Amino acid sequence: MTHWNYGDILDAVAAVTPHDRLALIHGERTTSWGEFDRHSNNLARAMLANGAEAGDKIGFYMRNCPEYSEAIAAAFKARLTHVNVNFRYVAAELIYLLDNSDAVIVVYAAEFADQVAQIREQLPLVRQWIEVGTEEPLEESIRYAGLADTGDGTPLDIERSPDDLLFLYTGGTTGMPKGVMWRHDDLWQVLGAGGNPRLDIPASSDLPAYVERLGREPAPVNLPLPPIMHGTGLLSSIGAMTHGGTCVTLASPSFDATEALTAIARHHVTACTIVGDAFARPMLDALDAEQGRFDISSLRIVSSSGVMWTTEVKAGLLRHNPELFLVDGFSSSEAIGLGSSVMTRSETIEVASFTLGPNCQVFTEDHQRVVPGSNEAGMVAVTGFLPVGYYKDEEKTAATFPIIDGVRYSIPGDWVRIEADGKLTLLGRGSTCINTAGEKVFPEEVEEVLKSHELISDALVVGLPDPKWGQAITAVVQPVPGEQPDPEDIREFARQLLAGYKVPKQILLKTDLERAPNGKADYALIRDFAAAALSR
Repeated sequence: MTHWNYGDILDAVAAVTPHDRLALIHGERTTSWGEFDRHSNNLARAMLANGAEAGDKIGFYMRNCPEYSEAIAAAFKARLTHVNVNFRYVAAELIYLLDNSDAVIVVYAAEFADQVAQIREQLPLVRQWIEVGTEEPLEESIRYAGLADTGDGTPLDIERSPDDLLFLYTGGTTGMPKGVMWRHDDLWQVLGAGGNPRLDIPASSDLPAYVERLGREPAPVNLPLPPIMHGTGLLSSIGAMTHGGTCVTLASPSFDATEALTAIARHHVTACTIVGDAFARPMLDALDAEQGRFDISSLRIVSSSGVMWTTEVKAGLLRHNPELFLVDGFSSSEAIGLGSSVMTRSETIEVASFTLGPNCQVFTEDHQRVVPGSNEAGMVAVTGFLPVGYYKDEEKTAATFPIIDGVRYSIPGDWVRIEADGKLTLLGRGSTCINTAGEKVFPEEVEEVLKSHELISDALVVGLPDPKWGQAITAVVQPVPGEQPDPEDIREFARQLLAGYKVPKQILLKTDLERAPNGKADYALIRDFAAAALSR
């Protein structure tokens, strides 16, 4: 049986990929495959020479850029464990994540140098700080370009393991980020082992057969529009690298639909990754507004995961390219392949309707199988290739990855109803989790910050439907008796303690949040109150 390692895959792919083919495109910057391979090999060798050891954790604190992809490849080749860092985090959040992950290396963009200067003394385990995009890094930091450009660029003489890890940090049910641990072999296998059934490309049996096949297939050109520091964007960028293709990223710090469409047309992008309507709707609006300006005929697949992607918007995109496959994936960092839906010009799919994935079941909370068509709600579960668990959290690992009738499953907490024909209707992603423009936000974290305000005695946070964000974070706060705090002052207070995307878009005052006698919140009541108040 073949075992896979991403470092080995990248070495083998680089050996058969034309060195002048573009590996990375970022705005006007381009990196050839020869440069990409040389830079990642040099960086991998330098990190090991500077004291890193196999299994050490490396934090990635950058927006989308070529160096992000090069450093991921270097981590794989050096057997270092990738740790994604949300660049929107404030100091306390950064310290928590880097400390929790036991990071010993942090590769960060120069634009975040001030934040790094604030936190580095509180992270004594980090031994290498590598700064990207500057000639004069912080004191005691190392200039990225100096490492990537120094050396002969040859592959490392190193034996790797299918058990090497990649961490995907995601929000936990308590609001604190948790590191999902994926073995290289399991992640490669669950993503199709180099194949794609929608394009009639079979999984590969071994590495020599895989790279031989690459030489007979067109190289993909992937455009991940979400940040690569999220799983959706990360896996798209890795997919381009492992297929000897090109990863295109946008230069703007925030999403720009016109820039995205221009990149698709200019670079003949074949696959685009989005996060629901927050990305797709602005793209459709731009296509409709300037008919004929953007040639998107090269696109074969647009993939989304995590938030609502409406049928209306999908149909609009198909008007502009009838050959598209619009793939709505039902997955999470803990469970890949829970379900999917594919909409084409000949098949319309309802919103929140998915085909149950292979190796999947639906269970009640007490782990009884839900009968299709019974109208009973349950949580979808997947077995097969699964993460090892959550890093340093055995209790949460046991809860999310239970053994049922002798089989290990991943049950991330997504509630569904399974119809008689096996189709899934998604009821909710987690009990109270809010998905806002692809970011996962748990109300408890925001609530705790709001309740620390001196004029607020209690707070509840819900997500309300929003055409731009998917869900808009909305807070309902109970003031201290006799006080009438200014909502904008509360928002400014929250900005000092939370990443910007977690700050409520709206804050409403309510004299009593009407908790149950046991202290539990009635989120449905609060959601109805907020929706009614904002509709007036």
